[in-house]
Amino acid sequence: AMPLATADDGVRLHYEESGSGVPVIFVHEFAGDHRSWEPQMRHFARRYRAICYAARGYPPSDVPEDPKRYSQTRAADDIAAVLDHLKIETAHVVGLSMGGFATLHFGFRHAARARSLCVAGCGYGAEQGQREKFRAEANAIAASLDAQGMPAFAERYAYGPTRVQFENKDPRGFAEFKRQLAEHSALGSRNTQLGVQRERPSLYDLTKEMAALRVPTLVLTGDEDWPCLQPGLLMKQTIPSAALAVMPNAGHTINIEDPDAFNRIVGDFIAQVDAGRWPLRDPRAVSGSITGIK
Repeated sequence: AMPLATADDGVRLHYEESGSGVPVIFVHEFAGDHRSWEPQMRHFARRYRAICYAARGYPPSDVPEDPKRYSQTRAADDIAAVLDHLKIETAHVVGLSMGGFATLHFGFRHAARARSLCVAGCGYGAEQGQREKFRAEANAIAASLDAQGMPAFAERYAYGPTRVQFENKDPRGFAEFKRQLAEHSALGSRNTQLGVQRERPSLYDLTKEMAALRVPTLVLTGDEDWPCLQPGLLMKQTIPSAALAVMPNAGHTINIEDPDAFNRIVGDFIAQVDAGRWPLRDPRAVSGSITGIK
């Protein structure tokens, strides 16, 4: 039987795990699924209990027909549902893009269960002035999926301005990413756009929650992932336990575009946290002075 965890609203989520030890759970992006984490599952399973799962709307997980069953809150709570099913109290949570938002919100909603948060490629639509444009693009994506179906949509979406870097670096990896995207459920992807992506709150409206966060946090982005750079700075400035890492000449799909760099940065972060040596920002680092000499 295929391993399934059940969310509190009855939606079944397909998961996979490998390795043993301290748990690390990976949360995928809109254009990916549980398979997007293969390079991480292979790498981290050598030292950790590595877990990935397919979000609701992504087969072999259930695909609810009502968009109201998809939301930012649900996405965060679905992480907890997988951990509950596996009887895991606390885990390192690593999310990319849509999964990065879910990871951040997991930190807000379930802080006691997060050993750490890696919030990667997070920020699309968050910048002031971009919100309505992003919501309009979500509507356009939903309409395109309804009209043309998944393979035609994948052919266009795969070549977004922050994904072409992946094609340039690794044509074989990119071809696999595009092939897997074309296999997704058009209904699930449509509902995810309408329920999760379009409706999520802007990061700029969550600064109070960010300022209260004490979970060790790594904000990670590619330097050509323009929609994530300013929001990345915002999270670094606002979350007192946050570090910011930027991968050079990298787009959005950083965990598969450059798995070696991604795994090294995330691996170093997790090791530092597990050693009990992850810092909270020293108040002296946030003074109003530039040099310290007034």
